[in-house]
Amino acid sequence: MVTPIDPTSAGFLFAENRSMPMHVGGLQLFKKPEGVGRSYIRDMYEEMRDVDDIAPLFLKHPRRSFGTAGQWVWENDQQFDIEHHVRHSALPKPGRVRELLELCSRLHSTRLARERPLWEAHIIEGLRDGRVAMYTKTHHALVDGVSAMRLLQSVLSTDPDERDMPAMWANQATRSRSTRTPAAKSEIHLSDIPAQALRTALGITAEAAGMPGALVKTISKGLRNETSALSLHAPRTIFNQSITGSRRFAAQDWPIERLRAIGKKTGTTLNDVVLAMCSGAMRAYLLELDALPEAPLVAMVPVGLNAKQSQTASAEGGNAVGAVMVQLATDLHDPGKRLAAIHRSMLDGKEALSSMTPIQILAMSALGQAPAILGPMLRVQGIVRPPYNLIISNVPGPRTTHYWNGAQLIGTYPLSIPINGMALNITCTSYDGNMAFGLTGCRRTVPHLQRLLSHLDNEVTALEQAAGG
Repeated sequence: MVTPIDPTSAGFLFAENRSMPMHVGGLQLFKKPEGVGRSYIRDMYEEMRDVDDIAPLFLKHPRRSFGTAGQWVWENDQQFDIEHHVRHSALPKPGRVRELLELCSRLHSTRLARERPLWEAHIIEGLRDGRVAMYTKTHHALVDGVSAMRLLQSVLSTDPDERDMPAMWANQATRSRSTRTPAAKSEIHLSDIPAQALRTALGITAEAAGMPGALVKTISKGLRNETSALSLHAPRTIFNQSITGSRRFAAQDWPIERLRAIGKKTGTTLNDVVLAMCSGAMRAYLLELDALPEAPLVAMVPVGLNAKQSQTASAEGGNAVGAVMVQLATDLHDPGKRLAAIHRSMLDGKEALSSMTPIQILAMSALGQAPAILGPMLRVQGIVRPPYNLIISNVPGPRTTHYWNGAQLIGTYPLSIPINGMALNITCTSYDGNMAFGLTGCRRTVPHLQRLLSHLDNEVTALEQAAGG
């Protein structure tokens, strides 16, 4: 069966090149069930490999030719080989987390073969503490990071005794489980903003054209580089230049209650604290490299307005979702003052968006995204000042412990997509009481990326001290 590829998904295929693989990834860590044998990981791999009925999503690959008038279409792979997509890997000794992150960095650097379905999964053994790792990558034309997370959740259970959970790529059309986390339908998720903004930029409706009076104030703030819902320029940094295809990935998590305690003492939100951690870490990192600009860095932050606990918004109405350009206050030495400045910047951005309709919010996001999208396409990054320096996303995940056939999921870490002119991406995912940070950067453009983890940890302590903790 041949089906057309929608313009946004086709855009990811057109944008992809050797320097910019356009896939999202995920790293999950599992604790083996008690009493299993030495062959457990091999058995786990074989169970995931030996799937008879593959879901249609995982069978299609992109193609374009004279017959399709040069347009991208999805076509089922008639020579599908599950062993190409599901692989068994082992870490070299000593099997530390460092070796695991190095392997994930290498796997995340290579493009997916377009003559095959655009996904891979690697079951990884060799961690000296006995844990099992799984790295997956899926092309952004096929699914976004949030959809990939939902697919994973759909095969996880809150029951540690359940033993008939399928692989993520198995056809589940006839399966239903009350213990699983249901996938939400008809939603726009916070981290979908860049794609949604691009789609809106391609065809802004009449409603979006009738922007409210807040637009004048928002653009004025953008021109003065005060940020808000819109940023028209940000200081140049080492991140805002052409990149290579080689990736480096670093990940770590912190207890949410520890971060939330800082927010309670300072009258700020959990998301503000996460941004302040990133701000302090970026400041310390760039100071080490003697590369900190005088002007504060600007981050693009997807946000939900009047969001429910799930922090998703229905496409049929309800909660509004948008992107706020936040000044990270990296010019301030005091961590408490940085947190306060970030809190004000977030409030200002949300206030600007609160008077807009959902369509107008997406249009504003498209306006803010345009320079970042057009820069790499026109190859003028490094010439035109960037609208923001990096993307920082905070995606809520399950609050309770989940299992796959008795194996406890103890950590999940996102890998994202750096692009030309935006060499670093920070994505956070909450799970079971922890906030996991996934940092994905160009190996050459962002040197010693793993040092940012130490700086993030130092910043938590500094914020606790500033809050009087």
